[in-house]
Order: sequence, then structure tokens, then C-alpha cells
Amino acid sequence: MTKEEHAIVLEYLPNGYPLEKKMMPIVQAIGKTNLTLLELVPRRGETLEIGEEVYIGEGKRDKIYYILGRLKREKLTEAAKEQLKTFISKVIKDDEQRFVKFFNTATAINKRIHQIELLPGLGKKYMQEILKKRKEKEFESFADMKKRIQNLPDAEKAVEKRIIQELTNMERHNLFVK
Repeated sequence: MTKEEHAIVLEYLPNGYPLEKKMMPIVQAIGKTNLTLLELVPRRGETLEIGEEVYIGEGKRDKIYYILGRLKREKLTEAAKEQLKTFISKVIKDDEQRFVKFFNTATAINKRIHQIELLPGLGKKYMQEILKKRKEKEFESFADMKKRIQNLPDAEKAVEKRIIQELTNMERHNLFVK
């Protein structure tokens, strides 16, 4: 697993968490590559915009002083959750091939359940249809899937919902978030 180089600011708390008496500015962010939820500490005097991309890799960081660590799901603010939806939707649009590839390569988890079935709105019926169609020819895009499989629920939305589920809840099987 590669380290995150860039993160997107989901929430900026200039006075830290209200119930913790530290008064240290905190940034709730998500890594662009591995979709890791992170807590960052900004440099003194820096104010960050929600949705802003910041460098968190090795070497000199201009706006971030240090990475506090992973952000626990329970600490995600409501504003951060809203930003998360916007960001995830953008990631799926920008890197559509990565997510279409999931449908072309998804495998069974065990004898009873398949990875595709874990996506909200896609049960056994759609899973079997997807497997049948991908045998004939791999999917090229979400539009291609929609065209080839009748009444298929929005696969893009299903992936988006699943990623948000994996980031905000404890899931037994993670498909997209490490």
C-alpha cells in the first residue's frame, strides 16, 4: 500500500474539537489515493478551505505541520460527512476505469456471497447478470454496463454508497477502502 501524498480537506476546526479541551486546530481530511480518513494539524497561521487539496507526503509541507493519525469514524463531523459524499462522487467520476474494473474482476468472497452483492441495490440477480455479460465482453464504462444490463440500478451510485458505508461504519468486508 502506497502512502498518501495528497489529502482533501473535509472539515477545518480552528479551535479543535469542542468537547476536548486542547484548543489545537484540527483538519479532518481524506487521502486521495487510498481514501484514508486522516487528522492533520495545520501550520500556525494557516487557514484551510473545505475541499482544498493539501500536500501531506514526505519532505516540506507548506500548509500541514504534521499528520496526527487516522481519523476515527466516530469523530467525523456532520459537515465532513457531507463533504465526503461530494468528494467520493468526484473520485468515481474522475477515475471511472478503476471502479468499472472492479465489476470486471470482482470475485466470490465465499460460497455464499460475491463482492458485487455487497454493493447497495445489487443482489444475486444483478450479480449473475453482470457475471454473464462480462464473460461475453468486459465492461468499458458505467454507461456500457447500463446499456448491456436491463434495469440495472445506478452502478456509480452503488459504488459511492458502498465507499461511504466503508468509511463511516465498521464493515466485515471492505471492497474499496483499505
